[in-house]
Amino acid sequence: MSIRVAANEPSSTIQLVTKGYAKLLLTGFALIPLYLIAYLYFFQDPSLKFENHAFHELAIAAATLEGGFVTYVCWRCYCLSGEPLLRWLTLGFLGFSLIYALHGVFTGMAHHNIWLFLLYGPASRLVMSILIFIGQLTYSHAADSATKRADRRVWATWIALFVLIDLSVAGIAYSPVAGAPWMRVSMEGGALLLSTVNVVALVQRRIRSPLMTIYGISVTSFALSSLAFILGVPWNHMWWLAHAIFAAGFFLLSFGVVQAFHTTRSFSKIYSQGELFARLREAMGRTERALQELQRTNEKLEHMAATDPLTGAANRRQFIDRVEAEIARAKHNGAPFSLLALDLDHFKIINDSYGHQAGDRVLQRFVTKCRDAIRPFDGVARVGGEEFMVLLPQAALDTARSIGERIRAAIAGTPFEADIGQPIEVTVSIGVSEFGRDGETIDAILRKADERLYHAKHQGRNRVVAA
Repeated sequence: MSIRVAANEPSSTIQLVTKGYAKLLLTGFALIPLYLIAYLYFFQDPSLKFENHAFHELAIAAATLEGGFVTYVCWRCYCLSGEPLLRWLTLGFLGFSLIYALHGVFTGMAHHNIWLFLLYGPASRLVMSILIFIGQLTYSHAADSATKRADRRVWATWIALFVLIDLSVAGIAYSPVAGAPWMRVSMEGGALLLSTVNVVALVQRRIRSPLMTIYGISVTSFALSSLAFILGVPWNHMWWLAHAIFAAGFFLLSFGVVQAFHTTRSFSKIYSQGELFARLREAMGRTERALQELQRTNEKLEHMAATDPLTGAANRRQFIDRVEAEIARAKHNGAPFSLLALDLDHFKIINDSYGHQAGDRVLQRFVTKCRDAIRPFDGVARVGGEEFMVLLPQAALDTARSIGERIRAAIAGTPFEADIGQPIEVTVSIGVSEFGRDGETIDAILRKADERLYHAKHQGRNRVVAA
């Protein structure tokens, strides 16, 4: 059994073209807000306005609640994984929510102090762009310690800083510089610049995991929303489009956070499709190698379970299985088969005189000589200490006697080298039985072969008895 990774891989050209096409589609999708900005800029009257304070307050309230919810989910992910990127994302969402909320609260001030109403939007986007850019630079860094994650003083310090920014924006709104053209543009331009640098850095670092792709598209939306805010004026269509673009990026990034929450609680541990396929191929390769090794091990175990470990001959269990198979075949087609029962003569004397190691080598060489003397499809098995059996398929009694005699002569004709400095003379006694003639059960033919082996022993050993 094996597992194969699909062959017939597409050509490198097709792969290159499809990858390029996918990147173009992704880039085109990320730049959709730019097409809308260009349309309004060139084809819409910038003086057309939709001023609705209640709608604006409702939209900002919804955005603030959304920001608070995403901040909490992001913080939970950070507490569980300790990923530094999630820490900075949490601070980015938190800072945006605390500052942007006042943009809605002071909607009613639009006719009294336009800057108190207007500056909180760019301030919140600038703070968020700074924090998430820092977060991207920490992508794949080592996880923060549990102590750092649980340090509430750090979070309290950041909240205090965001409140201080709120107060500072209020102070600027009532200062003479609030009406200077560069004030709002500098904040919005800073957010645009940082978000653009963020995207460029992401591309240069070749970070292509799914969640970071979502991150990149979201940051692109943040940059384009700042561009739209710079081009628009309060309440006109470009200004409302800027809000919609930023909201789209915010919702998309929050979707990434939720995806992280439901998977690994981390942005850096979600793999791209290419990485998943590479890991799958690697895992399948390991599985295939493991299966092959398991198959080899099973074959080895099966061989060990059916083989005498000393001589390599079949053991008694395998021999009985083969004899039963031959009985079934003989009953089906009438083909004869015979058995040889073999016993080395005076083997105890060999062990006592030369030692058990020499006796073991004699047994090993005995099996080798037996195999040389029998036919390729015959089988030899060790069924006792020095007792062996030979199965002879397609052999009647006369043929079996001849093979037995060949074995006897081969054993007696050449002294055994047992690595003891002198050869050992070995002989073997053999009893022969034939299925059908001497019985039609395994017990009957085994018993008959053993009886004739016993007769061979009593007739002087070193002989074959077949009747």
